[in-house]
Amino acid sequence: MRISKERAAENRAALIRAASKLFRERGIDGVGVAEISKEAGLTHGALYAHFKSKEELALEALSFGLDQVNAQMYAATVEGLPDLARFLDRYLSVETRNDFGGRCAIAASASEIGRQDKPISARFTEGYMVMVRAFERQIAANDGGGDALARAMVVVSTMVGSMAIARGAAKANPALSEQVLKAARLLVDELMLAHPPAPADAMPAVTPVEMAPHMPKH
Repeated sequence: MRISKERAAENRAALIRAASKLFRERGIDGVGVAEISKEAGLTHGALYAHFKSKEELALEALSFGLDQVNAQMYAATVEGLPDLARFLDRYLSVETRNDFGGRCAIAASASEIGRQDKPISARFTEGYMVMVRAFERQIAANDGGGDALARAMVVVSTMVGSMAIARGAAKANPALSEQVLKAARLLVDELMLAHPPAPADAMPAVTPVEMAPHMPKH
């Protein structure tokens, strides 16, 4: 039975949403097409009616996730620029740390993109640079001197990397995980010159035992 163009478009969108969520939760290589179809409420055959391969779907799903995070970044503006302070509050949060499937596609997939094909790498790079350019403009507005692009690259890389570490430590040491996010925010604020440098006692020191509870003592 043939379906309408509208229904076909809805099915395709459902598959992209489902794949984007599952890929962020479990990785591109950790999810099969049957699971994606089931999540979307469709059959296995329906997926291949819209996408020639899993790789083609992965590219569309990554694009969907990147568009989501960029839309969040531009959801609010201040004097014509994205409200990055608000965005950072949301990004470097425990809620984002705990929500693999609904948050940043870059943070969720950064560790595995290098194992994917060139089109996926290219789309990942584009998404990264959209974020970088937004921070570059804000940094340049805050401070006309210095290399705004280099600082913006470090800001976005710090956001992504700290989220990966925070997620990795969350189950074993949630206190350290939260501290990673707080430390990242302090560093990002300094790089953006949005706030004065934090005092030395702004963040309590972590003892070696807290950081590595199973480390043997000498």
